[in-house]
Amino acid sequence: MDFFISAAYADGGSASPISSIVMLIGFVAIFYFMLIRPQQKRAKEHKNLLADISKGDEISLAGGMLGRVTKVTDEFLVLEIANEVSIKVQKAAVTAVLPKGTLKAVDAE
Repeated sequence: MDFFISAAYADGGSASPISSIVMLIGFVAIFYFMLIRPQQKRAKEHKNLLADISKGDEISLAGGMLGRVTKVTDEFLVLEIANEVSIKVQKAAVTAVLPKGTLKAVDAE
């Protein structure tokens, strides 16, 4: 049966140390470009999104709630979610700034 399956030897000395190091560097590079770098890019974009929020912007929160910003502080926003109904939320809960008029289009449905 050795004709179809080659014999495996577990001596461990067949691979050179340089090839092991190159393979390790390759895995690190793959993890960096596939996982770490895109996550850092998303975090930077979200930080810029939060910094650019101003009074009058229409936003969407992580829970799906929509509202218009009426007051901005360092860590919190005051949102008007209906006429005369306001809530205070953390800036980190903001997922997107919506185009102007989105709330009116949603209310019309």
